[in-house]
Amino acid sequence: MYAIVMVSFSPHNMQKILIATHNQGKFKEIVEFLNDLPFAFISLEDLQITDDIEENGKTYAENAQMKANFFHNLTGLPTVADDSGIEVNALKGELGVKTRRWGAGEEADDKEWLEFFLEQMKDEKDRSARFVCFIATSGFEEQKGPFEGDCLGNILYRPASHMEPGIPLSSVFLPLGAKKVFSALTKAKKNAISHRGKAAKLLREALKKS
Repeated sequence: MYAIVMVSFSPHNMQKILIATHNQGKFKEIVEFLNDLPFAFISLEDLQITDDIEENGKTYAENAQMKANFFHNLTGLPTVADDSGIEVNALKGELGVKTRRWGAGEEADDKEWLEFFLEQMKDEKDRSARFVCFIATSGFEEQKGPFEGDCLGNILYRPASHMEPGIPLSSVFLPLGAKKVFSALTKAKKNAISHRGKAAKLLREALKKS
């Protein structure tokens, strides 16, 4: 069971859009790409919402849409939600939609999760991988999305930079054509080439037409 959260705001105020994720790393990445638009982007933490939904969809798009619908119904706000993951060729397409739940699992902190992942990869010569992101929306006057983005790259043997909170793979994923891992890139560079940045760019264009 969950409680309905009523959020009120004056039509004279900037329209609020909920970015429905408990992962602050993801929230910051999405907002960085959208923050020049005339909307107020808020998080689940801003609304003190701890409810969550089981991500049991078979695809990124299904999971993203389920989250968007759930949190829109909960708050009444136009809602944006994403689902993303990494597909590692040496692991036969794992981790996919289960990325953060894979291996050491969601209960592990970023460092523990990454250490487990790198241990599984230590003897693999094929380090190629693909990050995928789908962004879905719910509660807008006109349906927007879903929006898809991906980024090809390789997994390094050890971290080459700091880990972004909630995104441990950012320290070991080297995008094709880049000289630095995700977490070492400038925000502008990362947003231009990352899976989430590409999907968010499509979302941004749709919101500009609102």
